[in-house]
Amino acid sequence: MANLERLQPHWLLPIRPSETLLTDHDLIHQGGQIIAILPRDTAGQRYPLATCLPLPGKVLMPGLVNCHGHAAMSLLRGYADDYKLMTWLNDYIWPVEAKVVSPEFVEAGAWLAATEMIQSGTTCAADSYFFPESTVEGFAKVGVRSQITTPILNFPSAWADSERHHLDKSLNFFEWAVGRPNLTTGFAPHAPYTVSDGGFEQILRYSNDLDLIIHLHLHESKEEITLHHAEHGNRPIARLRALGLINSRLQAVHMTDLTEVEINQLAAAKVRIAHCPESNLKLASGICPTQTLLKRGVIVGLGTDGAASNNDLDMFQELRAAAMLAKVTSGDPTALDAFSALEMATIGGAEFLGLSDLIGSLEPGKAADMIAVDLSDIRHQPVYHPISQLAYTATGQDVTHTWVAGQLLYAERQHNSSDVTALTAEVARWQAKIQGMS
Repeated sequence: MANLERLQPHWLLPIRPSETLLTDHDLIHQGGQIIAILPRDTAGQRYPLATCLPLPGKVLMPGLVNCHGHAAMSLLRGYADDYKLMTWLNDYIWPVEAKVVSPEFVEAGAWLAATEMIQSGTTCAADSYFFPESTVEGFAKVGVRSQITTPILNFPSAWADSERHHLDKSLNFFEWAVGRPNLTTGFAPHAPYTVSDGGFEQILRYSNDLDLIIHLHLHESKEEITLHHAEHGNRPIARLRALGLINSRLQAVHMTDLTEVEINQLAAAKVRIAHCPESNLKLASGICPTQTLLKRGVIVGLGTDGAASNNDLDMFQELRAAAMLAKVTSGDPTALDAFSALEMATIGGAEFLGLSDLIGSLEPGKAADMIAVDLSDIRHQPVYHPISQLAYTATGQDVTHTWVAGQLLYAERQHNSSDVTALTAEVARWQAKIQGMS
């Protein structure tokens, strides 16, 4: 029988029930599942044979959920900074990708991203990139939970030579992925400006037939919308509504420019949204109106985007940025308060991925995806309100332990699953190769 373990943090933040913060409570887990959360004395009486892990000065909370990323692009961190989105893509990112993207590149980048995420408190990540099997293999080296979606474009890529070929390779990937642990899948048409009407119609049909989500960059910038209007005579959301894609299976990423009518349409259709504040800020793409969306009942999760446009995968920094942006754009300092920001990074992300029955909160019966965050450092003192401390002071560097499905992948700031020495050497090899092409 799998080892029964009692975790003994100073504070325990389960996320559900809402606004609950427990002191002197233990979490008991076994076989990848949370068994119980009990007062410390009671836990000792009921589970006397459990192995105890004291976590003094630490908050035990659900692992963070990254709703949008391109893991392989971690190998392009800092390669092209301080450009507008279309310049960044057309003049820098797509040309270098054409030269280097391969299964080996993707696996190495995914390994790097997963290691960074586990180290900074992210236990589940949504990712879309070429050679998705290689992303799965890179993530498997570390143990992160994931949603892997397949890119669809109406022009050749390193992975496929046509829109139809991207679709066929996607279907092959879905078959390959069946039964693999900690993995869900779906389609990732790149954007309205890179996918044809016919491509969207086929994706929609497969999505309905196979019950798969559609993960899409949408309304990422005003420039995108202007160009789309010039070509199609309408805004992207209007075109997608006409095609039938504005539905509950759609995961819409970025959404920085929305009208009141569009917000109401998204809410009515139960579209889920991934907010990527730091990437959008860095590319000057705009700001997602999260407070308005949340008030309309829209599910909003948080994503980092890729490290090539962020430049890190620290979800604590992401949730703080989201909170600050919500306050300044609404003119309301109470907007997206500390607990709500933590919700967005945990249970909100789980709802975005359709995994809220499994992850996103610490509750008996759910998967033991958890992190311990150290609030004992001097820069956290004094600790009046641990929830506020987590939202406004903590960074990924405060994470000391990370579990996925009960497996302790990161302990006392040391990796148990990822070979960091080998990874560092592999990243250096790719850096030298990419620099040699410049």
